[in-house]
Amino acid sequence: MRVTPIDNPRQLIAKIFYWAVKRRLGKVMTPARVVYARVPALFRLAYEEIKIVEGKLTVDPTVSILVRTWAAMINDCSFCVDIAKAVAVQKRMTLEKFDALPQYRTSPLYSPRERAALAYVEEATRAKRVSDATFAELRRHFNDTEIVEITWLNALENYYNLINIPLEIESDGLCAIAERRAAA
Repeated sequence: MRVTPIDNPRQLIAKIFYWAVKRRLGKVMTPARVVYARVPALFRLAYEEIKIVEGKLTVDPTVSILVRTWAAMINDCSFCVDIAKAVAVQKRMTLEKFDALPQYRTSPLYSPRERAALAYVEEATRAKRVSDATFAELRRHFNDTEIVEITWLNALENYYNLINIPLEIESDGLCAIAERRAAA
């Protein structure tokens, strides 16, 4: 990690956020301790405004978490993959699909709808553009609102990846914590 985490922030908003995140995830996640503790205005953006928008999305929650996780895997953001899996465990989703994401094109675990979304996200993440064929396949399975939501989710995930990767923020073991809590 390139920047030392702040474990005892001075700002009240940071203290409240740390408490809430620790309660929800089992520990204070590293991006909060490295990034948000230094730029408190990002707390409001990342954890109030973005969460409000995410709560209003119409795209299927499984598709939502799969496309975000696939973008994180493509970008090799271990923190984002870890937290996505932790959220999946909290939502009582099986991790089998997450583990098979690199084989989504051929795995029987994925529907044609999920494959279309994952192919779109993969191409957009890698090339920043998508072919007409990829977009046409996406359009076969999703309406315009859902397409915009998938595009936004992918952009948001790439944003988070671009914060964590250069700062060398790695996995926090959040999935393991979520699995222990689910088993208890």
